[in-house]
Amino acid sequence: MSSIAIKGVRKAYAKNAVVHGVDLDIASGEFIVILGPSGCGKSTLLRMIAGLEEITGGEIWIDGKLVNKMEPRERGCAMVFQNYALYPHMTVAENIGYALKVAGVPKAERAARVAATAKVVGLEAFLDRRPAALSGGQRQRVAMGRAIVREPKVFLFDEPLSNLDAKLRVAMRAEIRRLHRRLGATSVFVTHDQTEAMTLGDRLIVMNGGRIEQVGTPAEVYNRPATRFVANFVGSPAMNLMEGEIDRHGIFTLDAARRIAIPNAIESRLVGHKVTLGVRAEAARLVAPEAPGALPATVDFVEELGAGRVVHTDLGGVSFAVAISDPVAPGTGEPVGILIDPADVHLFAQDDGRRIDLAAPQAALDPAA
Repeated sequence: MSSIAIKGVRKAYAKNAVVHGVDLDIASGEFIVILGPSGCGKSTLLRMIAGLEEITGGEIWIDGKLVNKMEPRERGCAMVFQNYALYPHMTVAENIGYALKVAGVPKAERAARVAATAKVVGLEAFLDRRPAALSGGQRQRVAMGRAIVREPKVFLFDEPLSNLDAKLRVAMRAEIRRLHRRLGATSVFVTHDQTEAMTLGDRLIVMNGGRIEQVGTPAEVYNRPATRFVANFVGSPAMNLMEGEIDRHGIFTLDAARRIAIPNAIESRLVGHKVTLGVRAEAARLVAPEAPGALPATVDFVEELGAGRVVHTDLGGVSFAVAISDPVAPGTGEPVGILIDPADVHLFAQDDGRRIDLAAPQAALDPAA
């Protein structure tokens, strides 16, 4: 197992910067997921760790060694790609053992290690088959087996499940997690799929525009998003976001009919400030339009999810989703009330999108602080 330290790493193609000074420490044996939209720099960062992309600036340390100038084969990393990149003319056993063959490992030792690896990834019965005779999930296991057989210090996964169907992706997520627990190697997994990220990672690294927006456990990222971007990107449906102003009574005002009292807003010097208010769909409740404290809204459409449903409403011109478990949902166009507990509210500054912590608000909004 090996730790990874990334210090001020930058990447630019000509004058186009794509990664802007990333700092990150990954503990030995940790499973890290780098999450973000397409083009945010997550795969580029992974390839720089692997040595497949040259670093424009900064340092990368693996197992206490500076690897900036090291060749990929010298870094002790094994990479699993989005496309399986298997040799079609070779059997499963030959594909898994090819790196050992190139490295000059004796045939008997090579066969033993291939057999042991095939058992780990559940391919003992397929060693004589060629890739064309395998399913997508089996091919991905071959790709993982090819990485495992090298006994690397670090596993790097570049969106390895993107080409699989939904059911197979769920099964492969479980297999990857079990594999990590069994091997205990340091793993870095890149994905744009938040479900993969939440279920696989010990910690999430949320990236946007070549920068890290937040680092934290899945629960921390979901329950306390550090920025408006994270709040909107992590979660299905995305967090409801509304822009308004805190009045002199410490009340968030969307419009005359839709107001939410914010605890500590007056003491927090938020009065007069425009902010973005966020609420998770499962934190809001549907009630009768005339219920005390309810925000008046109109049902736009209902999204059926099997065990539950998401009611999408029009809240004064703002789209607002509410997750419900009731077997009967209100119909399109029906007036409803939305009840929000102030304790479930998230606030973000409108200028830079950073989270406003009401426990220590001056640093967020007071320039003198």
